[in-house]
Amino acid sequence: MTIINLAKRFHNHTYKLDPIARSLLDTDIYKLLMLQTIWKEFPDVPVTFSLINRNHAVRLADQIDIGELREQLDHARTIRLSKRERIWLVGNTFYGKERLFSPEFIAWLSGYQYPEYSLEVRDGQFVIDFEGTWSEITLWEMPVLSIISELRSRAALRNVGRFEIDVIYARAKAKLWEKVERLNRLPNLRIADFGTRRRHGFLWQDWCVEALKEGLGKKFTGTSNILLAMNHDLEAIGTNAHELPMVMATLANNDEELLHSPYKVLESWQRTYDGNLLIVLPDSYGTTNFLKHAPDWIRNWSGFRIDSKEPAIGAEELIEWWTSIGEDPNQKLIIFSDGLYIDEIENLYHRFEGRSRIAFGWGTNLTNDFNGCSPTPNPGLKMTSLICKVTRANGKSAVKLSDNLEKATGPQEEINRYLRVFGTDQLSRKTVTV
Repeated sequence: MTIINLAKRFHNHTYKLDPIARSLLDTDIYKLLMLQTIWKEFPDVPVTFSLINRNHAVRLADQIDIGELREQLDHARTIRLSKRERIWLVGNTFYGKERLFSPEFIAWLSGYQYPEYSLEVRDGQFVIDFEGTWSEITLWEMPVLSIISELRSRAALRNVGRFEIDVIYARAKAKLWEKVERLNRLPNLRIADFGTRRRHGFLWQDWCVEALKEGLGKKFTGTSNILLAMNHDLEAIGTNAHELPMVMATLANNDEELLHSPYKVLESWQRTYDGNLLIVLPDSYGTTNFLKHAPDWIRNWSGFRIDSKEPAIGAEELIEWWTSIGEDPNQKLIIFSDGLYIDEIENLYHRFEGRSRIAFGWGTNLTNDFNGCSPTPNPGLKMTSLICKVTRANGKSAVKLSDNLEKATGPQEEINRYLRVFGTDQLSRKTVTV
């Protein structure tokens, strides 16, 4: 293992182009898992994905040069699946299954390239849209987010001296290792890296993954990043995300179909996957409402991922629901994954260990926690909440409500319609930080 001198690497950005997007596999495994379902069942649905900065006070276009951004996005469009990557996808075991990706899908992916995009600046923010068929567009989500996050980090360090950069990384490493030592005190911990989207940079995520692998051993169950999983012989961890129910909702012809569209998505999913890939993400239109109308076959799924609900409240609700339908919560999996801080991981572990199978997906606070690491004030090193969501599909506005209405996306009139159809049970508002 070669340990990269991060301070020197970040200080010496003297090349014409230092590519951020390295590979089609520098993405989260759930994007490929979803893409295979999309490619099989909904390949030609027209969609638009758009960049959304939830923190309007962070004026990204004032921090990042638009020319550099365009150069990085254009470079991403030159990337193709390599022979080595194709062989690994075909031969690797995912979730205990060989050939999880069909030969036909791999053949299609081998000819894939990121399609064109539109980019402009409005009021200090980048307006980036990706329009095309769902199967063509969906993979853009990860590279655009990681490119902007890393360009912001580079801009923050551009005029910082090498020794100060060295101090920043030394403090960040020490800060992470202190977290690792705390996590190691949790005997039955299962935790994975979910930090690709808003990472400080690829090399820093790589360092974090290696640190967790060495420091936590078997408690570190893997990474959502396919390239890092391949490079470090780790499990690729992840299932599905909000875009599936968001697009499926636009295919509904009336309110009744809209109400049941989240379950139609899961029917499609289980035609391709089974076992530990049968994880429900219930919060697109409210977890409480999802459980209220859930068809009986949902009881057979392996578990749930809690994303936007207050995690302890969400876990208690799931345990109560499983118990009410005669299922043993200790046979089910709860994945906590929304903006987890170290204190929260410890508290959730102590509260729910032994009451259900639990696991943690650790994201931005793993791969982009430089708070307090700079000797001088440096706002560019502070994490921000950046997403790339489907905003239109099938000629309609796409909507996400979320258990936390501060995360809701879509035009207000459509949000109001979805609130009427799905209800407002236990929806709340909480400031979004990551």
